Amino acid sequence: MARPVVALLTDFGTRDHYAGTMKGVALDICPDITFVDITHDIAPYDTLGGALELAASYKYFPPGTVFVIVIDPGVGSARRGIAAEAGSYRFVAPDNGVLTLVLNEMPSVRVVELTNARYARRTVSRTFEGRDRFAPAAAWLARGAQLTELGDPLAAWTHLAIPTPTIVAGRVNGEILRVDRFGNLVSNLDRRTVEDFAQGHGIEVAVGARAVGSLVTTYADVPPGSVCALFGSSEHLEVAVSGGSAAERLGLARGATVALSRV
Repeated sequence: MARPVVALLTDFGTRDHYAGTMKGVALDICPDITFVDITHDIAPYDTLGGALELAASYKYFPPGTVFVIVIDPGVGSARRGIAAEAGSYRFVAPDNGVLTLVLNEMPSVRVVELTNARYARRTVSRTFEGRDRFAPAAAWLARGAQLTELGDPLAAWTHLAIPTPTIVAGRVNGEILRVDRFGNLVSNLDRRTVEDFAQGHGIEVAVGARAVGSLVTTYADVPPGSVCALFGSSEHLEVAVSGGSAAERLGLARGATVALSRV
């Protein structure tokens, strides 16, 4: 039988003990866990950033993986802790919208509030629920507990307001949602949206006040230092600099506008 996989995604960083302590708590409950660290470098309290990184990664994990997402600006408040089952995956997170994208993608979703104290540590810190509530719940799921054992079913949960593309006067208008480590400006325009708009025509891309030009296939299609636009590994349109940082070159960040027009 395959070892259960638990994948962690947090804004904890790696300098402090937080991520490691969560693993220790989970291993005490289910010693067979194989851990995967998706990232612990989400900007502090950035729920949208966490939602985007989770959506870009979860589908590449084996069925049955349990994901623990702890980006939690409301820690210790009245916000709920939740667990969800969607497709062949399960998720444990605060109810602050960090699961918005993955749950929106799934045709069948069940969500419960983490109300059963048996599946949390005896004492729950008001400042570290990742250790005391979320890690134990994930470990019990990995060990074989059913979702419904963790708490009461929910019919509604928190959704982030994530910008969606619009079409105005023959142009598609989008927005930069994410800047990766390489300075690539990743937009909310997915390949299907762009291809449906293009209808076989060429596409010209502009970001902010800068005309970028037509789409290329990969970074090496343009000379080093050149600005380009392409579909990245998440199948979303991104603006990049070959061998450099588009964010630094163009002085742009999340919220910058992206516009497409047909040639």
